[in-house]
Amino acid sequence: MKKISLIIPCYNEQETVPLFYAETSSVLKSMDCEYELVFVNDGSSDNTLIELKRLAEKDEHITYLSFSRNFGKEAAMYAGFCNVTGDYVAVMDADMQDPPALLPRMVELLESGEYDSVATRRVSRKGESPVRSWFARRFYQLINRISDADIVDGARDFRLMRKEMVDVIIEMSEYNRFSKGIFGWIGFRTCWLPYENVERTFGRSKWSFWKLCKYAIDGIVNFSQVPLSIASWGGISMTVISFLFLLAIVIRKLVFGDPVAGWPSLACIIIFIGGIQLFCMGIMGQYIAKTYMETKHRPHYIISESNRKEVKAIK
Repeated sequence: MKKISLIIPCYNEQETVPLFYAETSSVLKSMDCEYELVFVNDGSSDNTLIELKRLAEKDEHITYLSFSRNFGKEAAMYAGFCNVTGDYVAVMDADMQDPPALLPRMVELLESGEYDSVATRRVSRKGESPVRSWFARRFYQLINRISDADIVDGARDFRLMRKEMVDVIIEMSEYNRFSKGIFGWIGFRTCWLPYENVERTFGRSKWSFWKLCKYAIDGIVNFSQVPLSIASWGGISMTVISFLFLLAIVIRKLVFGDPVAGWPSLACIIIFIGGIQLFCMGIMGQYIAKTYMETKHRPHYIISESNRKEVKAIK
């Protein structure tokens, strides 16, 4: 069997890291395969790094990469992709919401030769608020309609990929990353493995509702120009509507001799059009800001500490 590399982004997961290690190691040992666990400490403010060092001292299969600050999960995943050595590579969350028990089945599907990746998707959202679930489903519907990214409803970052697919992901070195979109955009043969939602073992999710909204906006801006088209067509539509209203006012004055009066209606129109203009400028601003960040060529992450001698510390 080929070597399996697991990438585990960690942010304030001191309670869950030992549990994740124990369960995942047990599954991997039962598979009788060569493996490595690459933990990426994403600038945690608790004792996550201490736990990782403790585990690394007793298990040579563990590699830890510790960021100089919090760069975000996307950067942590990218750091893992750049530093794995396995033939098969998987991304897993340390909070136990990605069941390690699925790994044998995922490897079996990959080794059949029919697929390049095996991705997981939740078929239920047990434990999640109805409002959050509703917005999540609408997001998947929207982004699949307006972009080339093929993202399945309920898709998780938990997927097992061939190293060839990972190499392509590394080549897509954009600073503003949206991995779910990247996975779908690059193609490759993917098998979707459904499973029931599993709640966190400890603590609360680091993804608040507003963080998820920002993440969704990033995904839409990164993989679609439709918002720009909306702004353009909105401007055209407002111009046409304004011309029709102007024509109606002129006809009303010439035919009926009725002057148009009333500053409140005029104020409402000005505020409405001003709001549309600001909205369109905001859309363009999002794209300009993304372009600005790309041109800076800042590193995706900075690794300040690791137990591996050769590591891509700045990327």
